[in-house]
Amino acid sequence: MRASLIQIHVDDDESPNSRRLRAASMVRDQAGSADLVVLPELWTTGAFAYEAFAAEAEPLAGPTYEAMAKAASDAGVWLHAGTIPERDPDGPLYNTALVFSPDGELAAAYRKIHRFGFDKGEAVLMGAGEELVTVRLPETVLGVTTCYDLRFPELYRGLVDRGAETLLVSAGWPDRRRAHWTLLAQARAVENQAYVLACGTAGTHAGVPQAGHSVVVDPWGQIVAEAGAGEEVLTVEFDAAGVAATRERFPALKDRRLGLEPPRR
Repeated sequence: MRASLIQIHVDDDESPNSRRLRAASMVRDQAGSADLVVLPELWTTGAFAYEAFAAEAEPLAGPTYEAMAKAASDAGVWLHAGTIPERDPDGPLYNTALVFSPDGELAAAYRKIHRFGFDKGEAVLMGAGEELVTVRLPETVLGVTTCYDLRFPELYRGLVDRGAETLLVSAGWPDRRRAHWTLLAQARAVENQAYVLACGTAGTHAGVPQAGHSVVVDPWGQIVAEAGAGEEVLTVEFDAAGVAATRERFPALKDRRLGLEPPRR
């Protein structure tokens, strides 16, 4: 299958609505060239623009939902639309990922489980999600994760136990820890014998330079494709069926002794 990771540029000079329109146009541009499109974390506001979270928060079926549902339908693609600051009418804000089918229907919503900030920023402004989320496509099963989640391998093993073969990471990862970004993406791929598609932002959020360098990693930990530092659409063709072959040829997951149960078959 073919995937396009849209490493959109985010800065304080462009309004969220302008960026929303621009991102929708970029998704539409993938029609005919991608089966799956992935956007980064909190690209409407910026992942480090904490002071904007409350003001820009929207209901699940808000303006970003509407724009991305239409873009997915127009392009005929599966769309991981990155994340939004979601305002739950009965609770706190959440950092919520939206996944749409090619007909523009919401296939899944994932509230980020691991919040970044060490008792400040996102960690105190957003609620924590509780549910692991997978999405079944014709070619593969997606496991949906967000940014700081990448540091917690037990989440990814849980997704594999639910059938995930392709692990998605939507992020606003800071440039000062870019080496960790690539290393952890490769580690999650190797230990779970899965593809990892990790899409970050370019630009600067509230004074924090972003890493860019979105990356696609195969089940052996090899980097299939990597973006640069600026705004870019990284498109790659990969063999989703190769995950099952890798797990059969090198059945390390069958030898697990601790933690979660072996992957379901």
